[in-house]
Amino acid sequence: MTENQLTYQFYVPEPTLRRLPWYLAYAQLILKEGELHVSSTQIAKNIAVDASLVAKDLSYVQITGRTRVGYDVKELVHVLESFLGFTVSHKAFLFGVGSLGGSLMHDNGLKQFGLEIVAGFDVKYELSGTSINRIPIHHFDRFTELQKQTGVNIGILTVPVEKAQSVSEIMIEGGIQAIWNFTPYRIRVPEKVIVQNTSIYAHLAVMFNRLNAIEECENCKKKITRKS
Repeated sequence: MTENQLTYQFYVPEPTLRRLPWYLAYAQLILKEGELHVSSTQIAKNIAVDASLVAKDLSYVQITGRTRVGYDVKELVHVLESFLGFTVSHKAFLFGVGSLGGSLMHDNGLKQFGLEIVAGFDVKYELSGTSINRIPIHHFDRFTELQKQTGVNIGILTVPVEKAQSVSEIMIEGGIQAIWNFTPYRIRVPEKVIVQNTSIYAHLAVMFNRLNAIEECENCKKKITRKS
């Protein structure tokens, strides 16, 4: 990767980074259907974002469309996959082999996006020596030893909320540099450590809140209608 590539990759805004996989998924879909070109308007319409955002987002990764032609779909897929790191395999350890952790270990789709879970760790001794989806499970005590052997620096955190902070500290001390945090707890980490929070509970709260707002609005409309 050149110095120029490092520069523009580093300064891409986070909202843009969150949208780029949407564009990639749509481009992959229409490529399978035989489409060779796509406009920003088409992309925007199909993934429900503003068309001006699409063009701006793609400009960050140095993709430009042609007037009346649009974007080359093959190029779009290739550039986005490379930029997002999906073409390179990143190995990860998973901490907390409960229902959520086990589901992630079962998810073969993660490999398609460049993430391979190579081992799971748990405090339950009865899980040690077993496996899920051919991924070995070890007792947590073996983490440091195996990290030194493999050099894995990505950790997926799916432990109970009360253990999130203490486990994350052990992960970092043992060599983990990036944590994908699935717990609802916002862990505190050194500045050099990357944390991506993905709490399904937080998203669930937003969904319930919006659903309640719609229901309240409908009830208000009914009351106004009755009074009229």
